[in-house]
Amino acid sequence: MSDARPDTKTAVLVRDDLAPWQRLNVTAFLLSGITAAHPGLVGQPYADGDGTAYLPLLGQPVMVFEGDAATLRAARSRAVGRGLATALFTAQMFTTGDDAANRAVVAAVAGDDLDVVGIGVHGPRNPVDKVLKGAHAHP
Repeated sequence: MSDARPDTKTAVLVRDDLAPWQRLNVTAFLLSGITAAHPGLVGQPYADGDGTAYLPLLGQPVMVFEGDAATLRAARSRAVGRGLATALFTAQMFTTGDDAANRAVVAAVAGDDLDVVGIGVHGPRNPVDKVLKGAHAHP
């Protein structure tokens, strides 16, 4: 096992007033976006001692944070302003049933007016840490 600390960071920030199922759903969706944009983050497939194969996972830890609505809005603005790869989930996306509808509800609202319930970011550690200012580790 390597003790080397990656020079990048992957983090998810979810709004603190979401139901538990919503927090998990948002986290999964956001990580899928980060993984799609950064396939090099994915490690090698797993296998158990019996030779049963399992899918590969992200090769670095994912930090999960929470914050209130104002913290999410500010984090989205900082992430976009820093040009970080950013995944987004808005409250309106809970009312849709497919990817095209999700994109449509996001496209209908100006960035500063989005009802952000989650963001995922990946990038150099220091800029990601600055994006997460005001958030705290998810319990």
